[in-house]
Amino acid sequence: MESATHIWSDGELIPWEQAQVHFMTHALQYGTGVFEGIRSYATPEGPAVFRLVEHMDRLHDSAKAYEIPLKWSTEQLVEACLELLRVTGLDNAYIRPLVFWGYGDVGLYPSKSPAHTMMAAFPFGSYHGSHAVTEGISTMVSSWRRISHNSFVPTAKGSGGYLNSMLAKGEATRSGYDEAILLNDSGQVAEGSGMNLFVVEDEVVYTPPVSSGILKGITRDSVMTLLRAEGVEVVETDLARGSLYTADEIFLAGTAAEVTPVRAVDGKTVGDGTPGPMTLKAVGLYRDAVTGKLDDYEHWLSHV
Repeated sequence: MESATHIWSDGELIPWEQAQVHFMTHALQYGTGVFEGIRSYATPEGPAVFRLVEHMDRLHDSAKAYEIPLKWSTEQLVEACLELLRVTGLDNAYIRPLVFWGYGDVGLYPSKSPAHTMMAAFPFGSYHGSHAVTEGISTMVSSWRRISHNSFVPTAKGSGGYLNSMLAKGEATRSGYDEAILLNDSGQVAEGSGMNLFVVEDEVVYTPPVSSGILKGITRDSVMTLLRAEGVEVVETDLARGSLYTADEIFLAGTAAEVTPVRAVDGKTVGDGTPGPMTLKAVGLYRDAVTGKLDDYEHWLSHV
């Protein structure tokens, strides 16, 4: 049985249970951290991490955006991740690197706090459950608005900003839905609580642009690239809330969620209520890419 056994902590591998921080850690008090969500998959050539370099590059960008010093290079973080997977022996794993301000300063600006980098790898199944791909999930448009460019850096994965996602996800769960969809401050569609969104109309795939306040998702980019290579028209454009109710298909995309069909929004059925052909195409292409079945995208895989 695969299990999480170690944590990579500032250059050292330590036992899982020893990964502890002080109560007064700045990130624990104020959410001053940045992180990534990455997956590894079993492939014919052994376990491989999907788009690992791009994820570590974005971790650097996020740290820069929030002024958290990250002393480890992308190359060092890539090797640390692969080493962690070798030690744990995991094939299909979720990987979580975190860069955060530590213990040292209780003030809002942590000028006297050290910055730390830690990374975990652990078994992780389907985010929305095993039924999600075959049946689709139910969603609601949240009463909470997506964090904006005027208040946060939506293009960075800042820990504190995900309180916004937690509020939306919690509201959806308590209301009996599987997932939330957030609008931005202008009332345009942004994204799910932790994943990007795609709408299909007349065989054209639409997705909100980065200017709408979304995270520039790596899974999003992968799906767009894969579909365009198949001749599908993919358009980045602002989407009105009403487009969710008239769409032929809707699906979500993110590292944790992978590609997840949406069967209903606010109780309104999407299409015929089952995953549509474009959604299933995206599901299949993405699954083949991450498991090493597409030679043209082998460069997306970092083999352990």
